[in-house]
Amino acid sequence: MSLFLSLGAGLALDALLGEPRRWHPLVGFGRLADALQARFNFPEAVGNRLRGVVAWCLAVVPLTLLAWLLSRLPVIGWLVEVLALYAALGLRSLAEHARPVAVALRGGDLMEARRRVGYLVSRDPQALDEAGVARAATESVLENGSDAVFAALFWFAVAGAPGVVLYRLANTLDAMWGYRTPRLNTFGWAAARLDDALNFIPARLVALTYALLGRTRRALACWKAQAPQWDSPNAGPVMAAGAGALGVSLGGPAIYHGQWHARPTLGEGPAPDAAAIERALRLVRNGVLLWLALVLLGGVLHG
Repeated sequence: MSLFLSLGAGLALDALLGEPRRWHPLVGFGRLADALQARFNFPEAVGNRLRGVVAWCLAVVPLTLLAWLLSRLPVIGWLVEVLALYAALGLRSLAEHARPVAVALRGGDLMEARRRVGYLVSRDPQALDEAGVARAATESVLENGSDAVFAALFWFAVAGAPGVVLYRLANTLDAMWGYRTPRLNTFGWAAARLDDALNFIPARLVALTYALLGRTRRALACWKAQAPQWDSPNAGPVMAAGAGALGVSLGGPAIYHGQWHARPTLGEGPAPDAAAIERALRLVRNGVLLWLALVLLGGVLHG
């Protein structure tokens, strides 16, 4: 029951406050990550992969230990846990970024829809038509729902404040260092692999959640057949099952950083539209409610 109350409190803070407008802890962490990357990353030198491991440890381990120590303090320990979860969650932020894309598409304002979706994805929004914008936004909702919501809830349930801090920092470093570019390919190897490991179980639980709350049979079939074709071992199951659950087709070719990427098709059905973005957001919200209900049921049965 204590876990249910902590999860509920963290989600309530996220719903009421959203992401901190000032002094977001991840902004400061991003500056630390940039400084470590500048200090340790030498792409042409031998041992750059090991330097990436060292930099990752220096960025993540001390803050995870601090979260563990603070969460064990009497009286304020529970508050520290709730605040750590709140800082890691991005449920309200996801809706705040995705819903304006749907609104712009419904109003026929493709330029505004492109501008808005540019805050969500790294692909070139100016190359997208209406279906492409809706596809990009829907994919982002499904994938970021897994990364910024469900995985944070999972690691908090497993290991409390240190678990969710470890996960969120590792996920942030993957977003900053985990690119297969000449500068980051070796240095960011550890960040990418560790994020894959931390997301392995949560991503499959999310895929199952999407399937259960949508078109279950189609979602499971898409997950089985299409996920192995995707280049990410965790995004593949999440987006294939999510697309199948929504009854839309996602994936397909896209331009990232000026380069054309041939991506397989995920899901089954028509191209997404503004309504698909809203349904994807609803799928994530309903999934959170399902997880909370399961935690509550587990607490009642255990008690």
